[in-house]
Amino acid sequence: MSKYYLPLLLSGLSFSAAAQNTPDPVEAAEQEPPRWSVGLAAIVSDSPYAGEGTRVQPVPLVTYEGERFYFRGIAAGWRFVQNDSWEVAALLKARFDGFEVKDLGRAELGRNGIDHRLLEDRKIALDGGLGVSWAGTAGELELELLADVTDKSGGQQATLQYSYPIPVGKGTLSPNVGITWMSKDTANYYYGTLDSEVARGVVDYRPGAATLPQIGLSYFRPVGRTWSLRASAEYSRLPSSIKNSPLLERDTKGTASVFVGFSRGF
Repeated sequence: MSKYYLPLLLSGLSFSAAAQNTPDPVEAAEQEPPRWSVGLAAIVSDSPYAGEGTRVQPVPLVTYEGERFYFRGIAAGWRFVQNDSWEVAALLKARFDGFEVKDLGRAELGRNGIDHRLLEDRKIALDGGLGVSWAGTAGELELELLADVTDKSGGQQATLQYSYPIPVGKGTLSPNVGITWMSKDTANYYYGTLDSEVARGVVDYRPGAATLPQIGLSYFRPVGRTWSLRASAEYSRLPSSIKNSPLLERDTKGTASVFVGFSRGF
């Protein structure tokens, strides 16, 4: 199971949707931006978990942009405030962070003093919360406040990201910088050891609340009248409390992901 491409995937889908809302002037005169979009992407992600390594994974892209409701890959939202600059929406978003024990390296875990047979999977969760975004001549600012509604970790997360779209030829390049705060329950579940694992003899490790800075780059380009190319890359730096987790590869400083996808609008 891949982990760190998900924020990347969502940013790519969100960026694509924004680009559709401000289409090329020539095309805008001829047709409305498509509401539906389907396609395929490939993600290369560098997992920090011990022995998991790099993964290449195909991902279907399905998006829908309505007046109020939208669906973007693994996220859905309902806009209850929307004008030329501001958008406020209720969000539901799948969280694929974590791991399946079978994907981890036994030798790498062993060097960290962990017996893989005593570990449990960190499972898929569903987050719910609020998304606020602002767009103007100075760039775009997005804030997400989420909580685990499936009680896998029982934690919360807040992400703030700033991006600045730059026209490049027929496409748009958008460098971005952001920061993510994880509550102690979230960080302990995905990067620490569980009570049930500790009871079986695994070392007791709990990183506590953590903050992860990120930098990234997104690109969107229409291809013909109905197709589009989107690509993005992101790097997140891990704080010491997470880097020192016995579940992670030794000397891991951060995580990187690259996303490339084609989609067709309808």
